Amino acid sequence: MLNTSNNNTRKMIVIHGGHFSSLAGFYEEISSVMMKNADWKVGTLDGFDDILYGGFGVFENKEEIEIIWKESQKSKENLGFNATREFYENKIRQGKPFNIELIQQKLNDLLEGKGQTLFDILMEIIESHTNITLTLE
Repeated sequence: MLNTSNNNTRKMIVIHGGHFSSLAGFYEEISSVMMKNADWKVGTLDGFDDILYGGFGVFENKEEIEIIWKESQKSKENLGFNATREFYENKIRQGKPFNIELIQQKLNDLLEGKGQTLFDILMEIIESHTNITLTLE
């Protein structure tokens, strides 16, 4: 594992794409590597975003982190078009408390080839945290 950073204080977290093939599996993987001693698990996109702020998992608030996502191409496929369509369709079927109009629009965008996949959404969430460096392998 190469750490190309000169900053040796950066904490490294490894996500193994080989360990999961669904969003639920991703949450399990994230919970096991980032929430080792916490008494709750990640189960939503918002929850994933929340733990990236730090302070209640394996790293502190604003701590410099490097996430290495192994087998990211497999994850990109697993969390691609089909998984995303299913994700939105399930929310629409559930109805409240979800904003059905917004979700339907996101589904329509996806079907038209201009929407984000779950993988894209996860990338965007990670990249929104300036203290986190992401390396896809």
